[in-house]
Amino acid sequence: MASIYTQADSNTRKTWFLLTGFLVFIIALGWLFSYLENSSAILYVAIFLSVFMSFGSYWWSDKIVLGMYKAQPIEKKDNPTLYNVVENLCITAGLPLPRIYVIPEIQPNAFATGRDKNHAVVCVTQGLLQRLDKTELQGVLAHELSHIGNKDMLLSTVVAVLAGTIAILANMFMRISFWGGGRRRSNDNNGDAGAILMVLGIVAAILAPIAATLVQLAISRKREFLADADGALLTRFPEGLARALEKISQDPNPMKITNDATASLFIDSPYKGEQKKHWFTKLFDTHPPVEERIKILRDMEV
Repeated sequence: MASIYTQADSNTRKTWFLLTGFLVFIIALGWLFSYLENSSAILYVAIFLSVFMSFGSYWWSDKIVLGMYKAQPIEKKDNPTLYNVVENLCITAGLPLPRIYVIPEIQPNAFATGRDKNHAVVCVTQGLLQRLDKTELQGVLAHELSHIGNKDMLLSTVVAVLAGTIAILANMFMRISFWGGGRRRSNDNNGDAGAILMVLGIVAAILAPIAATLVQLAISRKREFLADADGALLTRFPEGLARALEKISQDPNPMKITNDATASLFIDSPYKGEQKKHWFTKLFDTHPPVEERIKILRDMEV
């Protein structure tokens, strides 16, 4: 597994470079809005929100997500098969044993969360345990452990928080502008230049959250491909994960509890129903197409 995580570290460095750009973008957006509104408070709010929300998500994201889905911790005596599969895969991967949780949902699905490999959680639904055989279960759990080894949980959480911060800033700017807060800067610039700047600010407030969401989802899809590959290498049996993805994607049962903020955590989208095929809607998918993931897995040589 060392060679897999060496490759993953290279991809992680690229993603962290993108995250740095995200933070710079937030500060630049805060500066633009504060300039247009002639108030440095907006810039301070932008910096404070990005730091505070990133800190909070780092320490408490796992507790929030587990509580949201009413996940229950299990011990070896509760489900020896599940516990042993996770334990054996962790030994092979060289990872500490994560806490194991089960969600009382009939839809087969799974996710990993936690701030690092020493504080990680693997969570599966009751439906996953009922629908998959042992090799398929191994494939799914290897995928989730690869997320832990690749530090994807922290990355996805921070990106989601930063995207949310951009949305908050944009909403704040639009509200202030609506109530006339931007007139001071427009009047100070004394003419068309101020009006043009204000229009550009409004356009930025509309487009910035959309762009941030697209970046967030692109990172999520990229990490899913990487976890598929690393999970297949961990089990040395890509077909197990391929069959599991087929069963998960074909299951018609919706989850009782889910939302857009946590959908990208799961191995496959928890939303069920008719899938839109238009290229524009695919930009907002939290996961890459299952058919493409299965094809890549079945073309792998391990």
